[in-house]
Amino acid sequence: MTTFNDLGLAAPLLKALEEEGYQTPTPIQTQAIPSLLAGRDLLGIAQTGTGKTAAFALPILHRLMADRKPAPRRGTRVLVLSPTRELASQIAESFETYGRHLNIRVAVVFGGVGYRPQRDALARGLDVLVATPGRLLDHIAERTADLRNTEVLVLDEADQMLDLGFIRPIREVVAALPRERQNLLFSATMPREIAGLADQLLRDPVKVAVTPVSSTVERVAQRVIHIDQGRKRSLLAELMADAALTRGLVFTRTKRGADRVAKHLEGCGVSVAAIHGNKSQNQRETALDAFRDGRIRVLVATDIAARGIDVDEVSHVVNFELPEVPEVYVHRIGRTGRAGASGVAISLCAGDERALLRAIERTTRQTIPSEDRRGDSALEIDAVQPRGRNEETRSRSTQHRGDRSRPEREGGPRRDARPGHHHRHRDDAPAHAAPRENRTRDASDSRPVGHDPRRSRNERPRGYQGDRRRDAGTATEQTGAALGGMRFFKPRRTAEAAAQVERPDRHQHARNHQHEAGNEPVQHGRRRHRRGGGSRTGSPRMSQPAG
Repeated sequence: MTTFNDLGLAAPLLKALEEEGYQTPTPIQTQAIPSLLAGRDLLGIAQTGTGKTAAFALPILHRLMADRKPAPRRGTRVLVLSPTRELASQIAESFETYGRHLNIRVAVVFGGVGYRPQRDALARGLDVLVATPGRLLDHIAERTADLRNTEVLVLDEADQMLDLGFIRPIREVVAALPRERQNLLFSATMPREIAGLADQLLRDPVKVAVTPVSSTVERVAQRVIHIDQGRKRSLLAELMADAALTRGLVFTRTKRGADRVAKHLEGCGVSVAAIHGNKSQNQRETALDAFRDGRIRVLVATDIAARGIDVDEVSHVVNFELPEVPEVYVHRIGRTGRAGASGVAISLCAGDERALLRAIERTTRQTIPSEDRRGDSALEIDAVQPRGRNEETRSRSTQHRGDRSRPEREGGPRRDARPGHHHRHRDDAPAHAAPRENRTRDASDSRPVGHDPRRSRNERPRGYQGDRRRDAGTATEQTGAALGGMRFFKPRRTAEAAAQVERPDRHQHARNHQHEAGNEPVQHGRRRHRRGGGSRTGSPRMSQPAG
């Protein structure tokens, strides 16, 4: 049996490993450490929780000790890139633990925390820098970080780092590095298309794959529960009542979903905390520390916690929602069953997630045992059911299709009813309009000369367009009451119609009354109303002059 003494590591490293209680290396460590000590590039694929961090940290520390030199100002000898803040912190802690007897400088650079402490640490020079790409690029742009003297580049969780969302930052960071360097890529999964991108960064690499790509940990007992979307929270509360669940991780797809699940579990008496991207770095670290120390029993998280969070004795992992990327499933359930321990992974699958379940089974090359609890009357249905995977998209598209799917409002017309735009049947007749002969028109309504609104449709001349002008004028008392007091506006008139008919102003009735009393000429148009000379009230509506 191979031990760490057989791998040729330095004595200070062996002492630190002994203090941590490590005696036998894992398969990925046994195959990777000798190649890395020889200075080769490496592509390592292993299950999560099998010791990938020690597989590259130990040979790097051995190299730093064998070739001691001052750390470059504003730079680092070793650069480790991580996709998440939590994983970056964990990697830095591993370097400090294994190198406690080497007197090396290790720093972490990521967003969400103060900028000045990171700048000061870089200014002194570092042996190992663990960073996320975004904040590191900020330091490079500000010229507070200089990577021209970097000797080793490590990409941890390479499949996610080289995914489409990170490919451009990775290339920008690589452009700032020297050509002569050692490159290491480690990940639990390595899809074919991502492996092609990784090959562009590696030079004649040694490929180490101790397990099949996207395989799951054998010691994790997996099962799927088919459940209605509205009963998921009740089923989750039932699972939390199991005494065997001593420390559990619950994964959701969205940040808001994580908060909702945590609030529901807290209402059920479960000590719980949520962690996701909207939480500050201090809140995330506080929640993780409480989960590690056992002060809370359940941690609800999005996929930022799925990779690299090494928490001991996690008994259960619950996928409240299945991930849309099958490889993420491997990282989620890898939070349990670590370091040779056993664990349980339970996935709640709603009807619209069955395609995701099939994709997971194809990727992991297994059929996950399942049980069906759909329609279980013992589980309560949420009063406000959580949105399904496609419900939000459907609701957004429905808003652009009008109100055709809405029920009629009780005691009145539809919400979108307005003159001239009634909801129509197939025969093009207004569904909610009153009979034409019963409609009342304002005197200001302009109609063609000689037009009789009481004429039937068949008696009107061919090409008549009067029916399309129903929305002219203001609403009468009868129509306005029926439509909830809605005010109508006149349609835009053509220049020809405006020349034929002049719109009377609001004081026209008073001037007409003065004309009848004092024989004053009627002047149309807007002018200031003269005081005296009669009252406007009681004057009849005057029809508009033709011309």
